[in-house]
Amino acid sequence: MKRLLVTAALPYANGHLHIGHLVEYTQTDIFVRAWRMCGRDVAYICADDTHGTAIMMRARQEGRSEEAVIAEMSEAHQRDFAAFQIEFDHYGSTHSPENQRFAGEIWKAFRDRGLIHSEKVRQFFDPVEKIFLADRFVKGTCPVCNSPDQYGDNCDKCGSTYDAIALKDPKSTLSGATPVLGEAEHHLVSIEPERPWLTEWTQVDGRMPKEIANYLMGFFLDKPLLDWDVSRPAPYFGFPIPDAPGHFFYVWFDAPIGYIASTEQWTKKTNRKFDDYWRSNDTEIVHVIGKDIVKFHTLFWPVMLKVSGFTLPSRVQVHGFLTVNGEKMSKSKGTFVLGSKYLEHLDPAYLRYYYASKLGPKVDDIDL
Repeated sequence: MKRLLVTAALPYANGHLHIGHLVEYTQTDIFVRAWRMCGRDVAYICADDTHGTAIMMRARQEGRSEEAVIAEMSEAHQRDFAAFQIEFDHYGSTHSPENQRFAGEIWKAFRDRGLIHSEKVRQFFDPVEKIFLADRFVKGTCPVCNSPDQYGDNCDKCGSTYDAIALKDPKSTLSGATPVLGEAEHHLVSIEPERPWLTEWTQVDGRMPKEIANYLMGFFLDKPLLDWDVSRPAPYFGFPIPDAPGHFFYVWFDAPIGYIASTEQWTKKTNRKFDDYWRSNDTEIVHVIGKDIVKFHTLFWPVMLKVSGFTLPSRVQVHGFLTVNGEKMSKSKGTFVLGSKYLEHLDPAYLRYYYASKLGPKVDDIDL
């Protein structure tokens, strides 16, 4: 039986865990325990996702360093995970020397293949915070279905994807100001040359839930793939791009590389061979993710792995959201529950049992 490497999506280091986050980590923990009971060699790897504008802005507002913020959040996340009996073999951070080294290696692989180019990109600029805004820092009305309060990359009501500048009535989530259009140089990776292979890879039976494979085919792989913007201009908290002074890797470039870097940290402390996990056909890799980050894990990430010679995942398991009366948890509506608040009142075993009862292969929301 092949070794099994299981990862859960990396929680962002800007906030505490809520009970919606715990759906994924709990169900994955149960999956790992089940395989171990069968005698399989399993590693369960995770880490904090630590880079990006949100971390930088929080550190600025609190008058401390980004490193201080992410160190505090790592401690809080690991404390909550332990309280809910979620046991990782290793819990790392994307802000590590290992992650920076692997990011540089993958970047060089793209550069060597001639897949990187730079161009001027139009994007929103926050006139109050004096910073260019990533798509997740702009909210407005969906240009397709007119649903309000949608992020600048996709609509969670109709499923459409779009450029942030297409939003109606856009607002910066950092300051609340109406952003203005600006222009900055960005570095982009061409993934269209890999579309024939990517189409074949995503459509393999069992690779991912069928509805996700169909979604990719219907919304992305049926036409030329757009170039992927993988850089951000200063100021930005992240790793500087080695051959592009003043530019940093976009958080979604180095975040999934955290799976690789954290695995290397684990293999070093357990005297195992790293190549047995990320450069071997004798290891099965399973990523467990939420449906909101499918595009990154099933289009961009596989290309990153293939181009740089790493083992590809055999399965990308996708789950739905935890909702309340059919809607996302909301602080304003009083339906947002932190994991730490739950622990003040109830036994974590109750929640683990409830989430275990909802385990299944489909991408269904769990509605409370």
